[in-house]
Amino acid sequence: PQNDKTAVKWYTLAAEQGYIHAQYYLALMYDNGRGVPQNDKTAVKWYTLAAEQGVLIAQWNLGASYQNGNGVPENEMTEVKWYTLAAEQGVAEAQYNLGITYENGNGVPENDKTAVKWYTKAAEQGYADAQYNLGNMYNEGRGVPPNHNTAVKWFTLAAEQGDAKAQHNLGLMYRKGKGVPQNDKTAVKWYTLAAEQGDVEAQYNLGVMYRKGEGVAE
Repeated sequence: PQNDKTAVKWYTLAAEQGYIHAQYYLALMYDNGRGVPQNDKTAVKWYTLAAEQGVLIAQWNLGASYQNGNGVPENEMTEVKWYTLAAEQGVAEAQYNLGITYENGNGVPENDKTAVKWYTKAAEQGYADAQYNLGNMYNEGRGVPPNHNTAVKWFTLAAEQGDAKAQHNLGLMYRKGKGVPQNDKTAVKWYTLAAEQGDVEAQYNLGVMYRKGEGVAE
């Protein structure tokens, strides 16, 4: 029968002998409190051992631990170190997080161009949050020349994966005719999808469309 406690027992025996995959999964068990009491500090211990031996997802999790101060003091420079190691080896989540650090200047000098580089790498792997952020960068001309067509491309890819923020922004693009032919009906479609997920701005904009009778059946 499925038994997290017994899983932890065997993971621990393997992890203590240096088996890197056991170290990573043991960290996850402590991180999520499965089979053991939840313990961020112990999770970080095992993430670190696995990360130092090159387990990419452990490097990303370790970066997140330093970013959020889970089990260790918050440390932006160490966060960037681990995100970078994982990002350079293709971990989309780390590439996205690294993009955020450069966009906001957390632990590194603020650099929109470098943020775009990392968002692009994650977005090209289908990571919706990165696609949304990349759409914003092109829409606002930050780190790249403004390009509404490209912004619409990335917003659409994220929106089709159910990202509410991207759905709302795509609605705005159709409402204003930025990067696409102006189309109130399509704007309403995307506003509705975002609004139904609780996006406040989309709910407001959808209300406006119904009040004016634009893009909706009278």
